[in-house]
Amino acid sequence: MELFYICFSFFCVAVLYASVGFGGGSSYLAILALTGLAFTQIRATALLCNVVVVISNVYVFHKQKNIDWKKIIPLILFSIPLSYVGGFLKITQQFFFILLGITLLFAAVTMWLSNKIKSDEESATVNYSKNSAIGGFVGFISGMVGIGGGIFLAPYLHLSKWDTPKKIAATSSVFILVNSIAGLFGQVNNPSFEIDWNLTGLLLVTVFVGGLIGNTLSKNYFTPLQIKKATALLIAFVSLRILWKYLLM
Repeated sequence: MELFYICFSFFCVAVLYASVGFGGGSSYLAILALTGLAFTQIRATALLCNVVVVISNVYVFHKQKNIDWKKIIPLILFSIPLSYVGGFLKITQQFFFILLGITLLFAAVTMWLSNKIKSDEESATVNYSKNSAIGGFVGFISGMVGIGGGIFLAPYLHLSKWDTPKKIAATSSVFILVNSIAGLFGQVNNPSFEIDWNLTGLLLVTVFVGGLIGNTLSKNYFTPLQIKKATALLIAFVSLRILWKYLLM
């Protein structure tokens, strides 16, 4: 029964996140953090699910010509190696869950704030050095925690009027894909790496189907604003529950 609820939750997350260009890594972490799964397996499972979901997103955005590689490359230039380093780092269970709780809470707040941003204005002048620094920082934290980083990057891009909402979604998808792969390689090379392939394989199939549905159907029924608000509330609830357990108990 618990496995059914986990798969169903992953399916719903994949549908919702795929519809706005995200992979769902933060919510996968939130769901797995409440199970008895070893924390060393949680990060790798979340990143693999991220990769499966956003691959189709990137393909769709590429076909629509919404990916501006000239602007994206500075963002991923340092994020890829630093995401690998973050994934390679060996951290304790206590530190992981505290960092996860803080990260998820920050993600929930920034996602909620980003809901208020709705702009199709012309993009602002791009600061390549600043974008490289931001991308590297987000990549490092994302690799260490086990997410692709789009949930942190997108609000920053919106606030800085980096580009149109659709191109920001496309950029987030590319960022999530490359950093999820880099972070995953870092974790695989970590001596403490372990993963339950039976569970992970089932979840990968689940999020793949959910991601396809999200790409084709979800946009017809849900607005990005509704999706982000509901997800932000979920992440905030789980993050506070994790912090309560590992900080105050």
